[in-house]
Formats: sequence, C-alpha cells, structure tokens
Amino acid sequence: MPSSLLPDEFQWGVATSAYQIEGAVSEDGRGPSIWDTFSQVPGTIARGDTGEVACDHYHRWEEDLDLLVALGVNAYRFSVAWPRIQPTGRSPTNARGLDFYDRLLDGILARGLRPHLTLYHWDLPQALQDEGGWGQRDTALRFVDFAEVVARRLGDRLESLCTFNEPWVVATLGHEKGIFAPGLRDRQLAMQVSHHLLVAHGLAVQALRTLVPRVPLGIVLNLSPSYPARPVAADRAKARLEDGLGLRWYMDPLFQGSYPRDVLEHLGEDAPDVEPGDLALIRQPLDFLGINYYMRNFIHAEDPAATPPGELGFTDMGWEIYPQGLTDLLVRLARDYRLPPIYIAENGAAFVDRLEGGAVHDVQRVAYLEQHLAAMNAARSQGVDVRGYFAWSFLDNFEWASGYQKRFGLVYVDYGTQRRVLKDSAYWYRAFIESQRSQTAPHAAVTQALS
Repeated sequence: MPSSLLPDEFQWGVATSAYQIEGAVSEDGRGPSIWDTFSQVPGTIARGDTGEVACDHYHRWEEDLDLLVALGVNAYRFSVAWPRIQPTGRSPTNARGLDFYDRLLDGILARGLRPHLTLYHWDLPQALQDEGGWGQRDTALRFVDFAEVVARRLGDRLESLCTFNEPWVVATLGHEKGIFAPGLRDRQLAMQVSHHLLVAHGLAVQALRTLVPRVPLGIVLNLSPSYPARPVAADRAKARLEDGLGLRWYMDPLFQGSYPRDVLEHLGEDAPDVEPGDLALIRQPLDFLGINYYMRNFIHAEDPAATPPGELGFTDMGWEIYPQGLTDLLVRLARDYRLPPIYIAENGAAFVDRLEGGAVHDVQRVAYLEQHLAAMNAARSQGVDVRGYFAWSFLDNFEWASGYQKRFGLVYVDYGTQRRVLKDSAYWYRAFIESQRSQTAPHAAVTQALS
C-alpha cells in the first residue's frame, strides 16, 4: 500500500460502544436501557448472556486506554450511554455518569489520542421505550436535549461528534425483525422509526452547530453494496430494491433531501408519515460521513438464503469475506452523492479465537485487515476522500444477540478474569500503522513485531 496516499493526518483507530464494553449497568445512578430489558427475555441472547459486566470497562478504563497506546493508534471511537447520563431519558442529568465520561475523555487526550464520540449506539433509556420509544416523534426531541447535555460538558475536547450509529439496525433489526432490542416486529413501525431517527439527527445537528461550532459533526451508516446473484432481470430488480431499503433510504434524505421513490412505492401503506419540512431538516450539512462495512448483499430473487461464492471464506458470523465490496461501495458513493470526507468507522471480523500459551494467533483476522485496508486504499487511489480507518473492535465484547460467543476484538478478553491479551492482529495493526508513518514496508515491520 503506497504510503504517499496516506498523509500524516490520516486517523488510525479502533472502535467500541458503551453497552458492549462498560458493564456496571446499575452503578452510579445509571438507569436501565432497552438492551438491559431485552437481554432478560429468555431466548433473545445466545446462552442468556447480558451486558451486566461485559468487559468491565467502567472500572478498567485506565488499563484499557493504556492498551490503546500499546496498539499504536492515534484515534479512538467510543459512545456514551444515554441511560448513564439521563437515567430516564430526560432531565435531571446524572452527574456521576457525566463525570465518568469526563474522566474517560481526559484520559484519552492525556495519552495523545483523538476522541471520536458517538451519541447513540442503540442503548435507549427503557423509560423512553415505555412511552413508545423511537416510534414516538417526541423521542427525537428528547435526543436533542441529551445531545446538548453531552456537548456542553464534553464538546470542547472532541475530535468529532456523531449523532447515530447504524440507524438501519435500530429500525430494521430492532423494530421489524425483532432480533435486536426492543424486539418488535412491525414493518410500518420500523419505517416510522427510521424517519424519526433521521429527524432526530437533523435536529441535533442544528443544535450542536450552535453549541460546539468547531466540532466536526456527522452520522455513521452501515452500508453494503447489493449484487445480483445471477445476470437475470429478477435478481437485478431485487438487488436494486435491497439497495434502496438498506442504502438509499438513508443516503438520499441525508444528502439529497428526499426518500427514494421506488422504495416509497414498494412500502405503500408502510411508508412513514413525513411532516412538512422534515426532509429539509434531515439534510443538514455534515462535516463527515462514517461508513461501517462488513459484507456485501448477495441477492437471489427466488432464494433469499442463497450463499455467495465465499472465495475468501466466511467469518464466524457467517458473513462472506468480500473486500472488493468496500472499494465498490466507496467509489459508488463518491460518484452518486456530493459527500463530505469519509471515515471507515467500523470494519472487522469475528473468528474463533483461542488463547494458547499466552497468545492468540488470529491469522484469519490479520488477512482480513490487510485485504480490507488494501480495498480502502484502492478507493482512495480513485479519488475517494477517506480520512480515517477504525478497526472493529478494540476489545472482544458483548456482541448483541450473539452474546460473548463471537469475538471481534484485536484484544482478547478472558471474561472469567477480565484479563486482556493483545492478539497477533493487534501487533500486525500496530506494525502496519508504524509502516505508514515511517514509510517502511508493512511486511518487514510486521515480521519484526511478531518476532
């Protein structure tokens, strides 16, 4: 990978989210979230796992920040837990919750790292869900209040501020398919939720522009390119619709001020209610777009379960390893939309990792990272303005409905003892980053790091 394409200001990082690592769900005034409630429902989470302890990051944050330094990254993407700051989703604010993030942020900066904060990574206060959650437009107003509280306390020290992580997941997996919190199955509700999330984003960006005018603002979307399985009209049409539901449904209103017409026609009576002025509100000027990429959509009109070729294999999640999809996605977005700078806000893979002799030899993850970094750089070489890459994830953690069975981390977590161990992929990533800074060959640096 030519180092000349990656300037000194390129941000190399790792990412986490609050509920997946913090634990301490009942400490220091934190209120319950929808994930606390959902994980108590039998059968929702693999093996009955919960986020009650997770990685115990709430108590071990200083050790974890030291590990970030050991990884050699210059940036860290994390989220704040809404119910830790506003236990009921409303004022009053919980001072002890804000104090935790205040200490965490100062610790990040003290170690020379750039903090990228996400306001909402899926942990809605349960009290708001009891009132209808994201199905109610009022929740968007509550989110703005929460965003203002966070910005007033932390905004003076942030490298960037993101409103939402993956609104598609919140709407579709949480409200249509019911496999994520809050576990509902109603397509019309899901589409209304998607709209309310975008409205909340627009309102929050407006408010934050005034409160923290110097902080770059954006949103993070999970985007997957859709490919027809066969060169036939039915597959192409189905792939186009899937692209509309998963990608254009969010990109079009954010950057063009409209919902895609073909998707509205497909939804029919399930289309959301849109109030006058909403689309102009959603289309706020943004300073960056975060993209989370894990896999492509492989679309077969007659067989929804059709398996893609998987020439590079599959991850432990059953996801096809397809780095070319990242290049294709980035080039397509740059072609179809007028975009701000892009950050790869999440990219990574779960594999079956084993701690043996004090080490984790995750050769598959090393290959995955190398392939996807090359794919990102291929897009950059075609003119796509990518300014940073954040590996998912910093630590093995609570992987939502999969519980603790799926490990995405560059750092292995022994959940019984909370011991942390850098995997081979962590050493590879550190050496790779060093090679970009020193313009030495990545493979030589990696060999030295692992020897």
